[in-house]
Amino acid sequence: MEKSSRFSAAHSDLSSAADVHRPEFKPHDSRFHEHIDTSPNSPAQPDFEEFRNVNNPKSGSVAAQAGYDEGLAFGTERRKRVERKLKLKLDGRFSILVIIYTAARLKGFEQDLNLTDTEFQTLLSILYVGYILFQVPSNMLLNRIGRPSLYLPAAMVIWGMISVLTGITKNFVSALLTRFFLGIIEAAFLPGALFILSKWYRKDELSLRYTILYCGNLISNAFGSLIAAGVLANMDGKLGHAAWRWLFYIEGALTMFFALVAIPMLPDFPHNTKRGFTEEERQVAQLRMLEDVGELDQDSREEKWYTGFVLAMSDWKIYILMLSLTACVTGLSFNIYFPTLTKTLGYGTTETLLLAAPPWVFACLLALLNSWHSDRTQEKFWHSTWPLLMGIMGFIISMATKPTNKAARYVALFFQAGSYAGYIIMYTWMSSSFPRPPAKRAVALAFMNALSQTGNIAGSYVWPAKYGPTYVKSYGVVLAMFVTTILLNLWFRSILVAANRRLAEGERAFGEHNDTVEQAAKLESTTVRDAKQMQKGFRFLI
Repeated sequence: MEKSSRFSAAHSDLSSAADVHRPEFKPHDSRFHEHIDTSPNSPAQPDFEEFRNVNNPKSGSVAAQAGYDEGLAFGTERRKRVERKLKLKLDGRFSILVIIYTAARLKGFEQDLNLTDTEFQTLLSILYVGYILFQVPSNMLLNRIGRPSLYLPAAMVIWGMISVLTGITKNFVSALLTRFFLGIIEAAFLPGALFILSKWYRKDELSLRYTILYCGNLISNAFGSLIAAGVLANMDGKLGHAAWRWLFYIEGALTMFFALVAIPMLPDFPHNTKRGFTEEERQVAQLRMLEDVGELDQDSREEKWYTGFVLAMSDWKIYILMLSLTACVTGLSFNIYFPTLTKTLGYGTTETLLLAAPPWVFACLLALLNSWHSDRTQEKFWHSTWPLLMGIMGFIISMATKPTNKAARYVALFFQAGSYAGYIIMYTWMSSSFPRPPAKRAVALAFMNALSQTGNIAGSYVWPAKYGPTYVKSYGVVLAMFVTTILLNLWFRSILVAANRRLAEGERAFGEHNDTVEQAAKLESTTVRDAKQMQKGFRFLI
């Protein structure tokens, strides 16, 4: 858990040692934020000469050293006032991302193109090909150009246009092409949104913001099928178009509209945003990121375009969390077939769609409460584990009860939907475990999210109709996937615990034994250059 134990003498009057929301300043630990080159002129090493004397009482506060107004130092009344105003602006501006995510996820597809079963399954799967392949390049490009206020809305406008084009397809080939390119463009949104949020919010604020964003997806699960049913029932034949085509027209139009609205609303990054923020607010935004980890949230100008990719791919922790996310996504595959599972209760189509909504509303509320508490306590593992255990309980109830036991099976659907609360916490764990440099974080977020989506492809084969109506075998598979997720998360947590222990040993080498910088670097499994930049108190969130 990341906590603050003490500040430098010059900064001690501005912070309480008991404040868990206030981490110390320490640039990245090389063992866990790998470098290409550790030489003094390494392009992978950002310039931090101005922060090397933060522990020196004569050097003044971090705000002063960073060239910011001294009155904006942490803990001052002026700083608190500006920060409150800044966060209100950010929450309001980023709300447009939730609206776009909800609108773009209200999707549907009907077998109206004389498709075989194989062709229809291919159309559903082909979207994930482009979605998986292009997430990493998209986030690398977003980090490089630094203009999310234009990049994300532009991608969403194209997304909406392709959705409209899907509605005018006439055969399998044209539908296949539109679905493939839809996946490519969709790859820009979620990892890009996660990345821009991590550029503005501290790690003790991210869980709730990620959850608010993801609630767009949960709400679309709740009401998407119901809206689709309304369109299919009332729009068939209107203006000579089949009802399923109207679904794509409406979805595309809504996505394009809200994407255009997002252009003046979305900010860029704290260091280059211009519109809608005062100079004080921009300074506080940059100070918040500096204080969060102890390192400016900017890449060195000398870094190559591929540096973040190399740093991310050489950090083996990423692969553990990626495998855990993949297992979790496979376990969550029940959401694709949620109306089918609800229909096993024995009600008609309208009643089934109405009954499918409340579990997702419950999941959204539960996720918000869970993420708020995770931010407050700075804890990740247990906040991701207990919802998955609740989901496992829901699977067991569904396996153990007969279809005639409607009450028990419906309660089980609530437990299953609520497991999303744990999955969302795993997303925030990604950001807090790979905080710097931002080029690496951008790749890490996109890579883990992209590869985990292979779980959706695997999940599509877990729920064949022959396993119904009880789907005992299907529930057995997703239960095993949740158990696998918990075990992998436990392994990941143990790695971070060991990392925090080494950081503490390095601090004692400085504070108690007066060891050399070389010895401290050895204890922390880092380079001498990084050891000189480190500050006491940084801990990975566990």
